[in-house]
Amino acid sequence: MRVAHVITRMIVGGAQENTLFTCEDLLDLHGDEVLLITGPSKGPEGSLLEKWGTLRVPVDVAPSLRRAIHPWYDSSAYVQVKRRMRRFRPDVVHTHSAKAGILGRAAAWSLGVPAVVHTIHGSPVHTGQGRAASLAIWACERWAARRCHAMIGVADAMTQQFVAAGVARPEKFTTIYSGMAVEPFLQSAPHRQAVRQKFGFTPEDVVVGKIARLFHHKGHEDVIRAAGQIVAQCPQTRFLFVGGGLLMDRLQSMIDRAGLTEHFRFTGLVPPEKIPELISAMDVVVHASYREGLARALPQALLAGKPVVSYDVDGAREVAIPGETGFLVPPGDIAGLSTALLRLIEDAPLREQFGRQGRNRLAGVFRHQAATARIRKLYEQLVSASSAGRKP
Repeated sequence: MRVAHVITRMIVGGAQENTLFTCEDLLDLHGDEVLLITGPSKGPEGSLLEKWGTLRVPVDVAPSLRRAIHPWYDSSAYVQVKRRMRRFRPDVVHTHSAKAGILGRAAAWSLGVPAVVHTIHGSPVHTGQGRAASLAIWACERWAARRCHAMIGVADAMTQQFVAAGVARPEKFTTIYSGMAVEPFLQSAPHRQAVRQKFGFTPEDVVVGKIARLFHHKGHEDVIRAAGQIVAQCPQTRFLFVGGGLLMDRLQSMIDRAGLTEHFRFTGLVPPEKIPELISAMDVVVHASYREGLARALPQALLAGKPVVSYDVDGAREVAIPGETGFLVPPGDIAGLSTALLRLIEDAPLREQFGRQGRNRLAGVFRHQAATARIRKLYEQLVSASSAGRKP
């Protein structure tokens, strides 16, 4: 097949990493011709294309494709994306992210591409947007949904949200968890001692890690607020923030003002292949984001045998199973976050039990090769239906 993937930007992030794995698997395992169409990878998160290592996927940059809404850039991006599709002549167009999802589906539909697919990596609306903005976003999503043949959710929660918003009927959705390289996480334990020494952690320290861009709505501030109570009760606790972003100085100032400087470490931007060894140094992984389809940090932590504490948002409950692999906390509940983390910090056998159960549950679920095989099968069904003149 000839498959074009379209995504707004290739910054360091979960949706982008998942997209690259899919593209490479289509090339390597299925012999497909693949083109990745993207906008400029600008942002404090860094470019994943530069950090990926050996990149085998052909990339075509549409200069006007940008995240922010801008009538002139958006109309220009539509023309640029459509021109690239017409030149490539795809059997399948697979879009990702809100902006590329709307423009890409519109362009592919106008060209009569046999199979048009969109993946929902996270909810396009969030608390604080306002009712008018939310209604407008859902209206755009409903319009775009009529210009594709199938939609993939990275968690059941995504399908439920989109169906509830009237975007499309349930039968148009398929849940396929984001694929990742699971072996580095399963085999990460040997890195533990060296990484802990690098950051100055002692054998007695209990390390709580958070893996996320230093950005709004990711909940770093909530973890810092919870840390005061945690450190007062368990002074051996240390926190490791993995990721870079525009809130670095603000978060460091907040930590300093709280008198917690010696308890926090920042890694800054790191390439994806470094995440397994960083998780190996942790004892608990916390995810306090206020919105995220299904944060890759949660299955990655569990694959490495680390229990998780997460805000109960979107697809988190599909891997963070209360009392089995970790704990769920209502978003914004700082006291609940502290309590859940303290329970694991103070109970090493419970940490080991939850981590082991998480590894056993997820080892066969998140392999990127298996995810791509399911995606490829969906492509085949849609193209076959199109060639037979049936409604996909």
